[in-house]
Amino acid sequence: MLLGKQIRLNRLLNEDGRLLAVAVDQATARGVFDELMPIDRKISEIVEGGPDAMTMHKGIADSCFHQHAGKTSLIFKASTFSPFQPNSDVQTATVEEAIRHGADAISMGAIVGGEDQPEQLFNLSKLSGEAHAKGLPVIAHIYPRGNLIPEEERDNWRNTAYAVRTGAELGVDIVKTKYTGDPETFHKVVSSTPARVVCAGGDIGNNVEDYFKMVYDVIDAGGTGITFGRIVWNRPNPTAIVKAFKHIIHNHGTVKEAVELHEHLLNEA
Repeated sequence: MLLGKQIRLNRLLNEDGRLLAVAVDQATARGVFDELMPIDRKISEIVEGGPDAMTMHKGIADSCFHQHAGKTSLIFKASTFSPFQPNSDVQTATVEEAIRHGADAISMGAIVGGEDQPEQLFNLSKLSGEAHAKGLPVIAHIYPRGNLIPEEERDNWRNTAYAVRTGAELGVDIVKTKYTGDPETFHKVVSSTPARVVCAGGDIGNNVEDYFKMVYDVIDAGGTGITFGRIVWNRPNPTAIVKAFKHIIHNHGTVKEAVELHEHLLNEA
């Protein structure tokens, strides 16, 4: 491994090798959310909670991240889908841009199980090779939701395992994917790949305790951590919920402790 890559991974991952990242890259992909306005204030509230990293596109990094440089790692998003092409990621940035921005990792999305899987995997493989040549870690957001997977098979853990293993086969260091619903099947997913696996937040409702339980189960199953978006920035107090997630991921806290900490921080605010 190149020294530069090791240095960046060490900055990205906590001392325990785990990752708590928050993504604010959703606007182009899903539309503009009221909760992400103004985006600079929201980023500041999230950084105050002490995440290990934040994922964002180059324009938002240029506009809003300067004051947070050195406080948390930057994951440089290099692709996006859109509300009009929800299963098709297009490349929007390069490895050279990520390095110029001081990023500790570059990330790209890919959907497996669809008719355009060959094109998406080609793009991911190309980016992965370019990044590794420069000592830049690669994170892939890979989901098994292509149109060739029958609807009733979308939640089969084997499809998620295929997605994360495909990322590892292409040289990805960390794979972000969906949670399979229980720690037993997610452990199978983690075991299917030598890459680190982190979970996306998904949409399991608005009950914060359910997300605390999910994070606890992900770590218990051998996952590296999380990259959450809406469940963080869609809350009245993003700082508080980041600190509560941090208690589980880095302090080996229980769900009950996270709930109590979150409530305490909300009452204190």
